[in-house]
Amino acid sequence: MDETEQKDTEDNAPSVIDRYYTRWYRADMKGKPCEDHCILQHSNRLCVVTLAETHPILHNGRTIKSINYQISDGCSRLKNKVSGKSKRGGQFLTDFAPLCRISCTDETEYTIYSCIRGRLLEVNERILETPSLLLEKPSTEGYIAVILPKFEESKSITENLLNREDFESVVSKRSVAESQPS
Repeated sequence: MDETEQKDTEDNAPSVIDRYYTRWYRADMKGKPCEDHCILQHSNRLCVVTLAETHPILHNGRTIKSINYQISDGCSRLKNKVSGKSKRGGQFLTDFAPLCRISCTDETEYTIYSCIRGRLLEVNERILETPSLLLEKPSTEGYIAVILPKFEESKSITENLLNREDFESVVSKRSVAESQPS
């Protein structure tokens, strides 16, 4: 294989995310337009919660002021501690459990939700020190949290989520509706 063939192969190779994870989406979270979330589901059932590329935080040149994993006075996602093979001690989350609140410098605030039921394994503490990771690499180093669904629910968790094609259809309908005059 010569150098040009090798370069073509490297350029066309899928990313680790595309290769090992299935992307699922939750559009217009809790009825808020464009507040889309992405769930990356690995074949071992682990799910990584990220922002979808259409989320308002990633557009309009927004800058993140703060990220807060303190959900209420008695509940902080940062205090989540798991141990052992069965990941005991992790907080159990429902579909609409808030994971964190993100405040931008333009005073907008967004709540990021889990989108799936499962046990919270970890939250990304790196984005607290470096919030720009969330903007620059939302699917990799800028992830929000890792969730492990119950084994018996691992197939059914995607029933309320959209696959890539359905999500792109929702986004294209949204952009057509925005471009039409009222």
